[in-house]
Amino acid sequence: MECEFVVIGGGIVGLSTALNLLQRRPGASVVVLEKEPVLAAHQTGHNSGVIHAGIYYAPGSLKARLCRAGEKATKEFCQAHGIPFQTIGKLVVATSELEVRRLQDLHDRAGDNGIDVEPVSGERLREMEPHVRGLEALFVRSTGIVDYRRVTAAMAEEVRLAGGEVRTGIAVTGIREDDDTVQVLTQHGVLRARHLVACAGLQADRVARMGGLDTDFRIVPFRGEYYELPASRAGLVRHLIYPVPDPDLPFLGVHLSPTIDGRITVGPNAVLGLSREGYRRSHVSLRDVADYARFPGMWKVARANVRTGAVEVKNSLSRRGYLNECRRYCPDLTLGDLRPHEAGIRAQAVMRDGTLVHDFLLRSTPRQLHVANAPSPAATSALPIGEMIAERVLGARV
Repeated sequence: MECEFVVIGGGIVGLSTALNLLQRRPGASVVVLEKEPVLAAHQTGHNSGVIHAGIYYAPGSLKARLCRAGEKATKEFCQAHGIPFQTIGKLVVATSELEVRRLQDLHDRAGDNGIDVEPVSGERLREMEPHVRGLEALFVRSTGIVDYRRVTAAMAEEVRLAGGEVRTGIAVTGIREDDDTVQVLTQHGVLRARHLVACAGLQADRVARMGGLDTDFRIVPFRGEYYELPASRAGLVRHLIYPVPDPDLPFLGVHLSPTIDGRITVGPNAVLGLSREGYRRSHVSLRDVADYARFPGMWKVARANVRTGAVEVKNSLSRRGYLNECRRYCPDLTLGDLRPHEAGIRAQAVMRDGTLVHDFLLRSTPRQLHVANAPSPAATSALPIGEMIAERVLGARV
């Protein structure tokens, strides 16, 4: 089979890319390939469901620009497709003097990024959230919640209506590029395309190597473990409640997240994963572990984060340790409130020199574009990410 564009990956970034290609090239032949039997099977379907405003990200970075655009675009897309979402706002809560100083830095960064935030005193915080305690907080009004599986499904339907194909259960086994085409090998045959875009998430480095790229990074899985509060605690908080993040780490810390279906989740933490796509703690992939254990950049990351890693492992093994993280800002929580909830796995790109990639990372050849790192807030930013990728691919068309 021949087509103009093949997109590898049926998560929200892959579907947004396909949709944007069709919007810019009506009538183009676009095929999306997803190896799982359903769409949004991994990162897209295993997150907190937050529509982020973008206060954390360095001004001028792709993260900052794409998140700001994505927050608005996601809400507009949901309105157009009848997908429920709520703009409930987020409170970033400082519980120590160090965090108060970091909160001021966040306030300044929000201003640089053009995001409307409101400083909240400890007293005002108690009025807004009676079960939450902190010295100060920052209220981010535009933060919302949604089900990204539903958003992805709506994008897939739009792709089909525009003439594209979305195929599930199709694993890519090889990629061959020549001067005129990219051949995409699957267990069901070969597709020949003018261009390929890979949005492969947890498998991004492996798919890039399939395409012949010299990968100077490795995908390292970080397992994010969640708990869920019982139905009796459904009204514990009205807003998203976040701690002040450590600026040296790419993770935002354990937070309380009301969901669009009325539950409240607690999490995630960030523990080195033993499987890229195994969501149970017992899942171990020797191939995945060997892949990052042989990578020199991973050992540099480990040495630089021994203390943080030890705390995360301790809290993973002990519900009480996890609870203590939450009780810093929500002292009413008890061990009995932490009910099992499905984990998520974050694909974190690590460079050979041990650098954790905090921003989006793209790698390309004349006929291939690989999204090598699409960290949070990739779900929020998916529509403008897809627009950026489509513009780049169409601009390189030969």
